[in-house]
Amino acid sequence: MQQYLDPVVLASISSIDLVARTVVDGFMAGLHRSPQFGFSQEFAEYRAYTPGDDLRHIDWNVFARTERMYLKRFHGDTNSQLLILLDSSGSMSFKSGSVSKLDYARFLAASLSYMGSTQRDATGVIVFDDQVRNYIPPSSRQGQLVRVLHAIEAAQPGTTTDFAKPFLHFQQFLHRRGIVAVISDFYDDPDRVIGNIEPLRYHGNDVALFHVVDPVELEPKFTDPVVLEDMETKTTLEVSPEYANNEYRARFQAHIEALRTAARRSGLDYTMMDTSRPLDQGLREYLTLRQGKM
Repeated sequence: MQQYLDPVVLASISSIDLVARTVVDGFMAGLHRSPQFGFSQEFAEYRAYTPGDDLRHIDWNVFARTERMYLKRFHGDTNSQLLILLDSSGSMSFKSGSVSKLDYARFLAASLSYMGSTQRDATGVIVFDDQVRNYIPPSSRQGQLVRVLHAIEAAQPGTTTDFAKPFLHFQQFLHRRGIVAVISDFYDDPDRVIGNIEPLRYHGNDVALFHVVDPVELEPKFTDPVVLEDMETKTTLEVSPEYANNEYRARFQAHIEALRTAARRSGLDYTMMDTSRPLDQGLREYLTLRQGKM
């Protein structure tokens, strides 16, 4: 199964639905127990009721004794909602091999959607660049997975990135808590990125950042001077091999560390997704991180 999780192999599959099934089936096969995005059956602890919580999980026996409402909290409790924010800005179309960052992001978004759907979670997606290009509100009704996968498959490279607009858009329709998965290459100032995403955490959501990077961005391999063009602004810059192999690498690693640190400081999960690696590796890292916080 592992060979079918290779991004190059996934890129040869014509259906995004089949990609999702392939990744999730392979991912599940490598786990001792399946990941839980909704309520599991293993009781963990109580927590106080907050408006918007599912009334089905209130312990009415406790309420009868104390006149206070508490929810039984279970391992994997996410309030049964998953919203994916998919960055389709121009820089996401970059690729050094056969799979672009946007292709990889689509595979990941589809896999998460399929995983949520199999557990009957309300799943939705926002596709954005400097505008909200598509929005499928979270739902668990019949046919929702098809709608979400269609929106993911239809995502096309756009212009620049504006993290403020999709998150403001989401907050206007935020009625339930759950998991918010942000899939992007995060080409912006880390503090500005986290500043826009952080308010979602205040509403009780579990927020996960999936940082999609191309291997050449991590380890550039230039032997001659080159002229690079910004895929969003179209500005150009001449780069020497010495700069690429030394100063650039240091600056890019500093950017990654700043984003990771700012995310953790705000209580957000951070997972790097290298487009040359099988998708299940990143999913496994995220699940391990999530289980460690429960």
